[in-house]
Amino acid sequence: MEQLDLFLIHFPIALEFIPFDKMRYPCFWTDKEQTKVTPLAKVPISETWKALEDMVQTKENPGGFIKSIGISNFHTQLIYDLLSYAKIHPSVLQIEHHPYLTQPDLIAMAQENNIAITGYSTFGPQSFIELGNATAKEVKPLFETDVVKSIATKHGKSPGQVLLRWCTQRKIIVIPKSNSVDRLKQNLESSSFDLSEDEIKQISSLDIGLRFNNPGTLQTPIRIFP
Repeated sequence: MEQLDLFLIHFPIALEFIPFDKMRYPCFWTDKEQTKVTPLAKVPISETWKALEDMVQTKENPGGFIKSIGISNFHTQLIYDLLSYAKIHPSVLQIEHHPYLTQPDLIAMAQENNIAITGYSTFGPQSFIELGNATAKEVKPLFETDVVKSIATKHGKSPGQVLLRWCTQRKIIVIPKSNSVDRLKQNLESSSFDLSEDEIKQISSLDIGLRFNNPGTLQTPIRIFP
């Protein structure tokens, strides 16, 4: 690999290193059966950020191979702290973002500090159902909510296109994935119409603070979210 466009700190925690020959890729688990949570390591965010900065290609560091660095699943207090010592400004904040989890203060804070926001899981519970997430199976799919369905019908668009436009119209980058050519085409066409301010507010009113990607629900909880 010669160059990376963007490298993120995936979660604002450090976990003990597990050799790739033992498990690839471990993330929160030390075993393939996902029964043992990886212990935390005593490494501050500042040390990890400095390591990323050392890999960024700049005039002073022409040997670097990363164009931009960013963060994921951080909240406001940690971002303020990071900005107090970062020599290279974080380019992106990647967060779980959908109408069931809107996080308006976090988004406002990042945008006020010139940090682009990427929202993952734009369709809410949809992708987590495939992962066996119990909470995702219990909640009503966003595609089936009256608000999203009625707005989609009004514009002659799919519910998925409405949810994507709800994000992009608010300057939030989306990263949907699909194996369907038709859905990929729909995703690309999701910016071909505009929602009204009232429609954006209607969709945002679905917010119930429901987070699906939460290590606080592990059998040994890692409580990083407020």
